[in-house]
Amino acid sequence: MPDASVAGLFRQTAQGVHHQLAEWLRICCTYLGIAVIVTVSMGFALPGLRDQALQVHKALLTALAPTSVSSGPFAESGYDPVYDTPSAVAMAIPAAPSSNATGFLGPLRSDLPPAPPKKRVRSTVSGPQVEALRNYISRKYRVAYDATSVLVSTVYKVAREKELDPLLLLAVIAIESRYNPFAESSVGAQGLMQVMTRVHQDKFDRLGDGMNNPLDPIANIRVGTTILKDCIDRRGSIDGGLACYVGATGPSDGGYGAKVQAERRRLALAAGIALARE
Repeated sequence: MPDASVAGLFRQTAQGVHHQLAEWLRICCTYLGIAVIVTVSMGFALPGLRDQALQVHKALLTALAPTSVSSGPFAESGYDPVYDTPSAVAMAIPAAPSSNATGFLGPLRSDLPPAPPKKRVRSTVSGPQVEALRNYISRKYRVAYDATSVLVSTVYKVAREKELDPLLLLAVIAIESRYNPFAESSVGAQGLMQVMTRVHQDKFDRLGDGMNNPLDPIANIRVGTTILKDCIDRRGSIDGGLACYVGATGPSDGGYGAKVQAERRRLALAAGIALARE
């Protein structure tokens, strides 16, 4: 009898374990099936959702700055842009800016000797180089590809006016805001080039034609470039100008200049563009 009781207990235990394992496997299979269905559904749905989001965002930015391209200071007759400029200014909005650069916090010292005159910068690029540059910016910073036309065209025009390397400006934008036209830092720096609006509002006002909005991408590029050019002229070098632009008052800029120069080299490498000698 004792042997029969032990055998019966063993069978009951085995049946209980088997039942629990079967129930666990059933639950796992159910959730696995749900996960597969969700994954497959997302795979079909995400590309369409992404395209719709980009279209909505392009329409939003076009509505916010409809006159900047067509009637602003960069639309003079006879301008030969790097390539045709579309009418929409549409940039994807990535994460928060990667630096707290303030775009020239205050007046520079006036006792510094003037910088020696420099040779005029002339930047010429081929069609394939422009396409490579646009593709790099679009992929790395999640910017709508159509928007890169306006962005790069504006940068090349302003760089030509200010006698600066366009890749330097594109690198500053990358480090300052990651191409987010609505970026704003904790200290009030705004836009693509993170300009301190409360310090430089007069520069926006002088642009005229309704371009006094620091979040307008074209206005922000122009004012930010003006500030950077002033910094470089006063400090006598690009590295010194970048330190000034980020608001560094001591010998160290916290690695800001190195970051900008590294991105500048990556832009040149991606597009096959030779960097201008400094």
